[in-house]
Amino acid sequence: QVQLAESGGGLVQPGGSLRLSCAASGFTVNSYYMAWVRQAPGKGLERVSSSNNGGSSTYYADSVKGRFTMSRDNAKNTLYLEMNSLKPEDTAVYFCARWYNSLDLWGKGTLVTVSS
Repeated sequence: QVQLAESGGGLVQPGGSLRLSCAASGFTVNSYYMAWVRQAPGKGLERVSSSNNGGSSTYYADSVKGRFTMSRDNAKNTLYLEMNSLKPEDTAVYFCARWYNSLDLWGKGTLVTVSS
């Protein structure tokens, strides 16, 4: 029952926006350091954003800083990634993951394609 499930991916035009969701089951996201990680075609994993339990401290990769915003809705036990001013290079499979000594729990990912 402990799992993460991403949703909200799809096709979007350059300059557009998309909001990804990550619903957690079997644990409370507010109690963990959480992360968004992406894998672009032919490339390795890249940490996009992450935040501590409570969301008071947030990291963003330089490539997305100022364009993406990570947040949590504790009542819904859900993690979000608001993506603005999207670029073709943002095309990737986006995963949410839990940090507990390592990224020990991952969702299956949701594909974001930025293209005209």
